[in-house]
Amino acid sequence: MEGIAGYGLGGSTVALFGRVGGGIYTKAADVGADLVGKVEQNLPEDSPKNPATIADNVGDNVGDVAGMGADLFGSFAESICAALVVSSASLVEVYSDGTMQMSPVIGNLWYPLNNAAIALLLCIICSIAGIVYKVDTYDKIERCLAYQILLSSVLLSGGAIIAGYISLPGTFNIGQHFD
Repeated sequence: MEGIAGYGLGGSTVALFGRVGGGIYTKAADVGADLVGKVEQNLPEDSPKNPATIADNVGDNVGDVAGMGADLFGSFAESICAALVVSSASLVEVYSDGTMQMSPVIGNLWYPLNNAAIALLLCIICSIAGIVYKVDTYDKIERCLAYQILLSSVLLSGGAIIAGYISLPGTFNIGQHFD
């Protein structure tokens, strides 16, 4: 589990550098566009007459994609690693005479992985549903997002139940010694 914890820490570090790198690129493009447009040419901000506005918009997109992608990866990797490390503690059975033994039930370790795998499949299904639902007016944007949130919530609730049924044991002994 030390390796898994190391992977979670590495994911957090990569997310940090992705966020900072995207933010630096965004800020550099914004400052460059503002210096040329506002200070030297007396143009309003984001003026189409300023070619540096394109770099500013690209910088905003790079910052958003790098930052959001890094945050998403960091959150996903860290939450799975934390669940695996916590569930690994339930693999040790302590008997009344003080001896310890590894539990033969390893389903607790599979639950976070199965849950994440089902969530990724459902993400693809919800993305396809968003593509199929045509958004051609502004009032359909909110309706499409609401449908996708409802669809993903309902499907993931069922998916978590299926992952639990597949992975977890039928009974739990919490805080008890085994004899």
